[in-house]
Amino acid sequence: MKKKIGISFSKTNFQYYWNWFSPEDIKGDIELIELSFQKNNVEDIYKCDGFVLTGGVDVDPVFYNGQSIYDNIPGSFQPERDEFEEKIFHYSQTFNLPLLGICRGLQLVNVLQGGTLIDDLSNLNEKHKNEETTDKKHTIKIKETSLLNEIVKTDKGEVNSAHHQAIGILGKELMINSEADDGTIEGIEWKDKSGKAFMLCVQWHPERMFLFENSPLSKNIRNRFIEEINKSTSSKK
Repeated sequence: MKKKIGISFSKTNFQYYWNWFSPEDIKGDIELIELSFQKNNVEDIYKCDGFVLTGGVDVDPVFYNGQSIYDNIPGSFQPERDEFEEKIFHYSQTFNLPLLGICRGLQLVNVLQGGTLIDDLSNLNEKHKNEETTDKKHTIKIKETSLLNEIVKTDKGEVNSAHHQAIGILGKELMINSEADDGTIEGIEWKDKSGKAFMLCVQWHPERMFLFENSPLSKNIRNRFIEEINKSTSSKK
């Protein structure tokens, strides 16, 4: 039976997420489902065995009582997307289904857990914010006792970077698994994982880390996510 991965639609570089789960070296039979706030295809959420919350436009600051005006603010927000992806998050947690949050996805999870965001990184944008279509790159430090460390089997590595916001106050029940050397939070996961589904959220973009071919910070994350989906579906049989 095919394992169905729901990928939240983003106007920004959506095809990269699709391609990431399509290479020849992936083991198993996988079907990708586009979950789109524009289509509002909520019924497709219920068909999925795991979920990817993707990058894109800033989370509406109304969601975390943030500032209504800030540097590098987008021309418009997508509150419908925030609400639609909130449904994905709650469904994944209610039914113990694996979840992978990427960039905006990490930020949304943090907000949904009661955390806040730094609305703009200001002078740190020189290090973190992409320039048009070119990602920045920098080194991160990975906490030894984290799930992320277990997956990538290293305590440091180089990642790409394309964001101007970051986690401010950490959400409830979460822990930081990695940071940039300037203190910017680069990844989160559940602090107490007992009884909870697999969840890993990263600030970088592993789906387009073509500058770091075969990096464990991309390939290992994808492969472990698929393993967790297989494990989750097998336990239901």
